[in-house]
Amino acid sequence: MSVLTMPTAAPAAPERYSIETLREEARHLVDCGHVSPHQPLYILCQFIPPREWICVECELERNDFLLRDCVADLIGAQTWQND
Repeated sequence: MSVLTMPTAAPAAPERYSIETLREEARHLVDCGHVSPHQPLYILCQFIPPREWICVECELERNDFLLRDCVADLIGAQTWQND
């Protein structure tokens, strides 16, 4: 008795998140009001696919961020210009 196996496609590699990409995404979420700058970075996991979250965690760690740090720490100070 032989078992037929169907070829399966290799899972797609998770998207690479650079620290700049993460900053831009976080800034966008803050600007849209989905995230508060005072919330911990962990809140970003709600907006990133689970299979890619580990890559995000690693990138944050490489750049000395902790998941309990505030989103504001990641996006940095915002500058305001007077008109």
